[in-house]
Amino acid sequence: MKRTKTLLATTALTVAAGAVSAQDMANDMTLVSWGGAYQTSQTKAYADPYKEMHPEVNISWDESSAEAVAKLRAMNEAGNITWDLVDVVAADAIRLCDEGLAMEYDPEELLAEGDDGSSAEDDFGDMIVSDCFIPQIVYSTTFGYRTDMVPEGADAPSDICSIFDLETYPGKRSLEKRPINNMEWALYCDGVAKDEIYDVLATPEGQDQALAKLDTIKDSVVWWSAGSDTPQLLADGEVFMGSTYNGRLFSVIEEQDQPVAMMWDMQVFDLDGWIIPEGLDDDALARVKDFVKFATDTQRLADQAAYISYGPARESSAPLVGKHADLGIDMAPHMPTDPANAANTLLYNYEFWADYRDDIDAKFQAWLAQ
Repeated sequence: MKRTKTLLATTALTVAAGAVSAQDMANDMTLVSWGGAYQTSQTKAYADPYKEMHPEVNISWDESSAEAVAKLRAMNEAGNITWDLVDVVAADAIRLCDEGLAMEYDPEELLAEGDDGSSAEDDFGDMIVSDCFIPQIVYSTTFGYRTDMVPEGADAPSDICSIFDLETYPGKRSLEKRPINNMEWALYCDGVAKDEIYDVLATPEGQDQALAKLDTIKDSVVWWSAGSDTPQLLADGEVFMGSTYNGRLFSVIEEQDQPVAMMWDMQVFDLDGWIIPEGLDDDALARVKDFVKFATDTQRLADQAAYISYGPARESSAPLVGKHADLGIDMAPHMPTDPANAANTLLYNYEFWADYRDDIDAKFQAWLAQ
């Protein structure tokens, strides 16, 4: 369902071709993202080329995507929206949409059609998981490990359950300081079938089972909050293995040439993209719409894959993915969707975490404090 009144309210901003005159657009735009290699890829693929076309525009970045839900709630409560476009994971987009904090949109009005002539709605397809979510990339959360810290006589870890095997693989692990992914991996490594994980996790007993499994390694865990934490911990040799986004690990391995390798088993596929905060002024909204149409077209999404190993979210972009802009290496084998990397994957359940996130978060944080 699309919110017709929202679309009608913005009709006055458009002309026949869907463009808006420059004098009707704000010249300052605050984009919210995650920092690090991912934000750099967005800057190079989207923001810098857009600014070259529009030198009058000033783009500033806020690295607060991890706290986007809470901060947008507070901004809405205060009646003061200071962000123009926010990069969030799909589950957070669903929550923000459900709470009326993100603007619903019409893909055919907001997004460019594919370079192959496909409509935006067809080209993005199932990636549009919410009426408010503007897909950008497919990424995964997976593990990296120090190749020079593999114990003598042991094989390099290739199974996700190696993270719970302190006997074979002693040393510190880094895990994200939230229940998402950790709970799924814990249940899987405690014997729960992959296709039953979310059914089990929906029960208090299943949640307790996951936390009990995590208890077995709790004393060996370094908890991270920022995507840059695990790559730095690995580079410094402070942990043997750790979870983070596959693009961050690509940077450590290929760009920084650290003795780190990927462990793709049970990587968790997820989607990331933009939401437009509800309540923007007309001139701010006009600028955001212009930027979004540019930043989500076929070529731009393919361009981002030249800087980071995340797959573009629209089908017409995939054939345009080529070599890394600086390293000159083929990027396709480094994508989480490459068949060699995707033998055993878990698809993140957006609806589950949109429904259960707050309750399980509270339980997880209480367990951490014990």
